[in-house]
Amino acid sequence: MDATVGALAASLGGEVIGDSDRAVANALALSKAGLDCVTFLADEAKVRELSNANAAAIIVSRSRQEELTDELREKHTFIVVDDALDAFIETARQFRSDRPRSSVGISPQAVVAKSATLGAGVNVFPGAFIGEDVVIGSGCDIYPGAYIGDGVALGDNVTIHANVAVYFDVTIGNRVIIHAGAVIGADGFGYRFREGHFEKIPQQGTVEIHDDVEIGANATIDRGMIGPTIIAEGTKIDNLVMIAHNCEIGKHNAFASQVGIAGSSTTGDYVRAGGQAGIGDHLNIGTGASLAASSAHHKDVPDGETWAGMPARRIDETIKIVMTQNKLPEMRSSLRTLQKQVAKLSIEIEQLNANQSEAA
Repeated sequence: MDATVGALAASLGGEVIGDSDRAVANALALSKAGLDCVTFLADEAKVRELSNANAAAIIVSRSRQEELTDELREKHTFIVVDDALDAFIETARQFRSDRPRSSVGISPQAVVAKSATLGAGVNVFPGAFIGEDVVIGSGCDIYPGAYIGDGVALGDNVTIHANVAVYFDVTIGNRVIIHAGAVIGADGFGYRFREGHFEKIPQQGTVEIHDDVEIGANATIDRGMIGPTIIAEGTKIDNLVMIAHNCEIGKHNAFASQVGIAGSSTTGDYVRAGGQAGIGDHLNIGTGASLAASSAHHKDVPDGETWAGMPARRIDETIKIVMTQNKLPEMRSSLRTLQKQVAKLSIEIEQLNANQSEAA
């Protein structure tokens, strides 16, 4: 797609500052955009980053319009919109159309049990396996190498990417996306140590994944020991995340890569966890809480609080501790100076006491 800045601004409901006749042919990030590209100023970006920009047009949020100096307005063409990120995403879609959905039907190279029930418009690609008594809703895509175990139920418009393993009796809601290599419903890590060896505790529960969940590549979600492990509506799970047995994850959580949650822990709604955050077993992370990257949690986190550190504490406490740690070399030097001064004063006091004793 080729367009002018003016035509693009009109499609976005924006206003042009500068040359509306400039041609644009692509959408790229600020540091990559060339003379025929449109880009955007991210909410957290510094306006001074625009000084080296070469884009044909820069999308900027209306709330940041006053930050644009006269010099910048003379140098660049801007498209002013309500939300720069939303507008840039829409622009990128205009320049990059998604690949159309395949329509392969049920491949003869797939293995589909006779007792399985498949809805309308389902694609099952070569090499996929669908077990006994599986129920798959309409519009689902099951890609090569995917394994759907006995008794699994999938809602409508579910996408199971290549080499995903969904163990038996798992329930998956509508519009769920599970990326390549993820494992849903493997046994939880449950053992008892008896007479010098580990004895496996049967993992007889399941996994329930609710509507509009997305699970990243090579993530693992273990089945419950008795009841279900639950991933509630709208939650987004990044690659390489591990969620243990009997966890109950609230609605619209977001977990970055390598987050690990130990068994029987729960989260409220709208919880966010940065990469490599670790949550111990039987904990509760409150609604709206945020966990910093690489934080290690061994206590419950109250609603709405942000915790960081190892071990994790409220972020204001962690900041104080880090600031204090940064001063340790200076404090150590001061302590040595004080020790020398105290030693010197102690000698002087001893001499004074000795002189007083002689005078007496």
